[in-house]
Amino acid sequence: MERPPSRPAHCEPRWYAAYTCANHEKRVAEQLGVREVEHFLPLYSSVRRWKDRRVMLELPLFPGYVFVRMAMGDRLQVQTVPGVARLVGFDGTPAALPDEEIGALRTSLGSAVGAEPHPYLTAGRRVRMRSGPLAGMEGVLLRRKGSFRLVISIELIQRSVAVDADAADVEVVAQPTAARSQGFGI
Repeated sequence: MERPPSRPAHCEPRWYAAYTCANHEKRVAEQLGVREVEHFLPLYSSVRRWKDRRVMLELPLFPGYVFVRMAMGDRLQVQTVPGVARLVGFDGTPAALPDEEIGALRTSLGSAVGAEPHPYLTAGRRVRMRSGPLAGMEGVLLRRKGSFRLVISIELIQRSVAVDADAADVEVVAQPTAARSQGFGI
C-alpha cells in the first residue's frame, strides 16, 4: 500500500492573524467569505447609548484583527483583500497561531460564554480550565464583583479577552522553576 506524498510545510493550512485598517474587520471578513477563505472574526454584543436611543452593536472582540486559515502559498489571496494591511509576523514572514488556541476560542465563543475585550495581561497567576466550553484553555483568573473571569491572551497580537468562568472549573498551572528563581513566582 502506497503512502500519500507528504505536503510541504508551506502548503499546510494554518491560522494567521490579518491586521486590518481601522474599523474594517467586518468588511474584510465579508470579502474573505466571497473568496472562500476560511476565516474567524469573533464578535461581542455591546450596548451603546446615543443622544436619543440605545443601540445594541456587534463589535470585534479583537479590534483590528481577523483570523484566517490558509496555506502560506495562498497568502496573496488574503493580502489583496481591501482593508487588509498585512499578516502579523516577524521580519516580513507571517507567524502561525496554534490551531488549538483558535479552535478553543471558536468553541467557547460559540457556546454563549460572555466575552469582552480586556487589556493585555503579562502577569498574574496562570490557570487552566478543567471542564466546560473552555476546557484546556489557559489564562489568568480575575475576581470581579463576586464572579470570576478568565483572561485569555493571544501573545502574537498582544490582545486579551475576558470570559465568564466558574472558579470550581480551574486548576493552577505550575510555573517553571526558572521563573520562580528569578523572583517572578507568586
